[in-house]
Amino acid sequence: MSRRSSGFVGVWAEVQRQQQRQSEAQARQLRAQERQARAYQRHAIQSHREYRHAEARRQTEELEARVQSLQGLLATGCRAPVFRSTALLRSETVEPFQPGPLAVPVPMPNPNQYQAQGGWTTARRAQAQAEARARFERDWHAAQEAEAQRQQRLATAQREYDRWADVQRTEVRRHNAGVAEVTAGVRRGDAEAVVEYFSAALYASTAWPEGFPRQLSAAYDSAARQLVLDWELPGYDIVPEVKSVRYMPTLDQDKETPRPAGQRRALYRDVLAQCLLLVLRDLFAADEYQALDSVALNGFVDDHDPATGRRAHIFLTTVMARRSMFTDLRLEQVDAASCLVDGLRGQLSSRPDQRAAVRPSRRPQDVGDHVVTHGGEEEPDLYEMDPIAFESLVAELFRAMGMQAVTTQRSNDGGVDVDALDPTPIRGGKIVVQVKRYRNTVPPTAVRDLYGTVQDVGANKGVLVTTSGFGPGSHTFANGKPLELISGAELVDLLRRYGLRGRLGTGDGTAAAPVTPSNTAPRTDSYNVLGMSWSGNVALDVCALVCNGNRVLSDEHFVFFNNPQTPDGSVSALTATPPDKAAIRASFEALPENADRLVLVAAVDPEVNPDADLSGFTDARIRLLDPSMAELGRLEVSDGRPHETALVLGSFRRRANGDWDFVLGGKGYTDGLVQLVQEYGIEVA
Repeated sequence: MSRRSSGFVGVWAEVQRQQQRQSEAQARQLRAQERQARAYQRHAIQSHREYRHAEARRQTEELEARVQSLQGLLATGCRAPVFRSTALLRSETVEPFQPGPLAVPVPMPNPNQYQAQGGWTTARRAQAQAEARARFERDWHAAQEAEAQRQQRLATAQREYDRWADVQRTEVRRHNAGVAEVTAGVRRGDAEAVVEYFSAALYASTAWPEGFPRQLSAAYDSAARQLVLDWELPGYDIVPEVKSVRYMPTLDQDKETPRPAGQRRALYRDVLAQCLLLVLRDLFAADEYQALDSVALNGFVDDHDPATGRRAHIFLTTVMARRSMFTDLRLEQVDAASCLVDGLRGQLSSRPDQRAAVRPSRRPQDVGDHVVTHGGEEEPDLYEMDPIAFESLVAELFRAMGMQAVTTQRSNDGGVDVDALDPTPIRGGKIVVQVKRYRNTVPPTAVRDLYGTVQDVGANKGVLVTTSGFGPGSHTFANGKPLELISGAELVDLLRRYGLRGRLGTGDGTAAAPVTPSNTAPRTDSYNVLGMSWSGNVALDVCALVCNGNRVLSDEHFVFFNNPQTPDGSVSALTATPPDKAAIRASFEALPENADRLVLVAAVDPEVNPDADLSGFTDARIRLLDPSMAELGRLEVSDGRPHETALVLGSFRRRANGDWDFVLGGKGYTDGLVQLVQEYGIEVA
């Protein structure tokens, strides 16, 4: 039987054995941690690679889908509904009268609920009964008066609705009478009516993909019963230059495979032929009044002439198609280029990619002086319009929307450019409109001034219309107030929706770059300060991520204590001034074009509070400040929770019109800032 030694050497040996065991345990723990770290790194790398592979596949699928859409343009267009004049007619049915709470009668008091209370003697009972009757009569008279007022307000609302409905029906009847006049003119062969009708047919077509131009010039030869038309074609860049995208893991970058030049050129040539055949199909199919015996159609691109370098209409294809010949074609089954050149005896440029032109046989101006043009650069540039003309255009837009609107006098207008009246019952009323023909973001002070005007004149609503956009300070101030902000992109959309014209610089609804000494550097002179404060003594790091979706643009677009600003300086950390505990400076106009989110996050500082969590992060808010540190508004954010050490406060998100809105966050993380930023695509070593 063995026994443990109790001598000096034995004790020393036991200590050595325990130290050895402890050392081995520590070594095993270290190896386990290293295995976990390697596994995590492999998982992170694998996740990153899987994401990049998936993103490359997505881009390739988008390219293939675009090519398939171009190849099937004519077949898809032939399945689109045929235009008929009845599509131009509007229904006289108007929104029914909705009185809301005014429809509910005021309830009359129930005498059974007014019984005498108390009274042990005859005199006291009589007094109690008299008091009950008095209460009943008082409440009954009050209810009768309230009911009379309700009926009066209901009658007023009904009269306002009837007037509004009459205006709407009158407008609809006027519009429908105009449609009837046009169709009668088409039957008579009136040149102006024919061009207007067939222009409407082309613009009503749902066959054209996004990004295709819709500019035309047309004239009608009544004697020959021929429509002569110039139609704008898409440029060479409509065919993707890239064929596929493949992710290269060893280089951690995407590799683009170019589309063969011959294949790209052939597809573009085919697209041009499909466009002309589709225009002919839409015109002959819409001819329910048999006004067309033939169509002379010329397709052009609006580009720089290789010979002169000046911008011009370069004709790449032309055809004269007779109805008798065209209606026998099976367009779904033809080869577009062969059909156009061989079947219809048209011309198609052999090198449209090099803008090699063809000679049109007949142009609209050859017919006479009655040439009608739609689309293109003849739309007025809102930036260059006379200010009075711009205000008149806005007033005309409000009238087209069913309101009464007039421009104000230039003096003593009280800051109002257009006075409008919405006759819609209940939600309608007086509207004051201010117009700002700006290129840069409208400052929040303009929105504040408009609100003051609304209050001063007792208007129901204020509308600020601009050719530029609004920052988050403006939207924060307008939230919950009777204010509506219409940006330049929204204005262009409304103008087109109601049959009016206007563009922002480039003609495509986007603003041209502001004229500055250098457009290479982003503007950072217009910025906001985001000041953050909270209750509790927990030390926090407040950071910002410039993202596209849920992915940070790059590691350099993560602003924190080791990276105080983005490469372009659009977002940077600031030293906070009381009452704020942290601050971020953000120039929303200068953010990269592919950035659609600015995410604000907070995390416990592990060096100052290694054992703290966010349970002490309460009463948190973000103050939105202008460059002078004047407060524009406050944004409430979620409180922290126990065991969490990092939190997404919220994100500013770019709207489709270029403005920015704030979306509340609230997602928490238990493993601190590292776990949070990894979710946004940042690799942490």
